[in-house]
Amino acid sequence: MSVQFETEKNRASAWFRTLRDDIVSAFEALENDHSTGPLTDMGAGQFEVSTTKRTSDDGSDAGGGLMSVMRGGRVFEKVGVNISTVYGTLGDRAQKAMAARGVPGMADDPRFWASGISLVAHMQNPHAPAVHMNTRMFWTPGAWWFGGGSDLNPCIEYDDDTAHFHATQKEYLDPHGTEIYPKLKEWADEYFYIPHRNRARGVGGIFMDDRNTGDWEADFALTQDIGRAFLPAYVPLVEKRKKQDWDAADKDAQLVHRGLYAEYNLVYDRGTKFGLETGHDANAVLMSLPPLAKWI
Repeated sequence: MSVQFETEKNRASAWFRTLRDDIVSAFEALENDHSTGPLTDMGAGQFEVSTTKRTSDDGSDAGGGLMSVMRGGRVFEKVGVNISTVYGTLGDRAQKAMAARGVPGMADDPRFWASGISLVAHMQNPHAPAVHMNTRMFWTPGAWWFGGGSDLNPCIEYDDDTAHFHATQKEYLDPHGTEIYPKLKEWADEYFYIPHRNRARGVGGIFMDDRNTGDWEADFALTQDIGRAFLPAYVPLVEKRKKQDWDAADKDAQLVHRGLYAEYNLVYDRGTKFGLETGHDANAVLMSLPPLAKWI
């Protein structure tokens, strides 16, 4: 098992890097191609790339990744596309949380390995929707699984944008079984719900966790297609909405909605909690927070 999964872990980590490169290239192209509409007099934004590192309690290497962040672009006000591959021994809190979820062997052996990509985009134009996407693989000596998805978070909702986003995801997931998309859509609706506000964070998408059917190849292929669906589901929406004019009321609605987004990520998001509890770079973990927000 250990020899096999060294190969599988390397394949998964390499895939997340490939997906990251494709998305960074597509987002910089959106910046460069923005020739009509608001903020075209500004210079095109570019990603700043930095290395993140994680160290274990004894100071030894425990992995790391790349943090790619664009700030103050003419399309993207702030967008981060991070990848990481981390490993080591889970702390007591994280180990207990994994054991409570039923991870086999976690109570006796807290070693882990995790790799993934995480993306959050906050837009300049209030008509262009914010978006979140991540996919990941997690391994312990007793188990492995995949997780992640993508969801749309517009402050000004357009039914045709929502329909396109969902239809594209369904198109990419249906080859894996027509039951997959409805299940992951429902899971996203439940996961991205904010109980203290009695509302959803956005207009949904797809989400899964603890995906282990016993067929690693099939589960990895599904995870890859969740990633492949992202750009065709999202980029056309940005291309359309980045050209619209907006007013002060539109911007105010965007800032209020960002407050909702921040509340969810800080209070409920499992990935945020795991990243901070396992000692990953705090700036990379909290990259998802918007540059500006307000509360009423």
